[in-house]
Amino acid sequence: MSDILKRFLVYLSAERGLSSNTIDAYGTDLKMFFAFIAANQKTPVNFNRQDIIEYIHTLRQRGYSYRSICRFIASVRSLCKYLLIERERFDDPSENLHRPKGWQHLPNTLSVEAVVGVLKTTVETRYVMRDIAMLELMYSSGLRVSELVFVEMVNLQLEAGFIKVKGKGSRERLVPINDRARQCIVAYCKEIRPFILKKGTSPYLFLSNRGKPLTRQRFWQTIKAYGKAAGVELSPHTLRHCFATHLVEGGADLRSVQRMLGHADITTTQIYTKVSTELIRKEYNECHPRA
Repeated sequence: MSDILKRFLVYLSAERGLSSNTIDAYGTDLKMFFAFIAANQKTPVNFNRQDIIEYIHTLRQRGYSYRSICRFIASVRSLCKYLLIERERFDDPSENLHRPKGWQHLPNTLSVEAVVGVLKTTVETRYVMRDIAMLELMYSSGLRVSELVFVEMVNLQLEAGFIKVKGKGSRERLVPINDRARQCIVAYCKEIRPFILKKGTSPYLFLSNRGKPLTRQRFWQTIKAYGKAAGVELSPHTLRHCFATHLVEGGADLRSVQRMLGHADITTTQIYTKVSTELIRKEYNECHPRA
């Protein structure tokens, strides 16, 4: 890892307070980019805008998702700003570099009935109550996987029907919990969590069999298992996408959905209006006699 990249990652943690997951992702993105520009005898202090554009096209040709490419753009823009601050560069080749338009993939989503089917599915394990509580909470409140696995007990406001979530950039938000999710959390905390902890303690809500915070990888395995049992394809963020899409379909104000999802930019939230429109078109084509 180059000295510039090491210092930049420390800056992201110490000065900007980004999560370890985001820092790791930025580090991976930039190591790959630095290797790409090194093949053209370029370095972090002398690459230009064309190098960035060519790398974006390379990522697309390799089949990287729209989301991954947008993350790279965010990482290189942050790097350029850092290099300006440190006076390592006196130009910003990422200035006015926007997310690519026209080939954004819509999030995978399910109908309300399909989601209900998933949530009614049981995968027999010792921790089924924990797993169901996690799935219910993700759909109830639209949490990211990284937010879900690090929910702390102190941030539960079950009687009021809310949960405080720490999202990207350590931004906190308050999101509602529906009655079903609340009931599942209460049941898990009463029946399973004390059994896992035995006489130990933990600030976190969802725990592994060793009493540690559940990992993202373990949750991914869980949601895949439930999808398979329900006969639908589930990704780690499917229930979050369903949460947002179903709110928009139900007439929720887009700004409210933005706040609940923890999006810094409403343009990120607007994709769910496109998902809703696509579903309307699908229904029309399938049901209208002259479609």
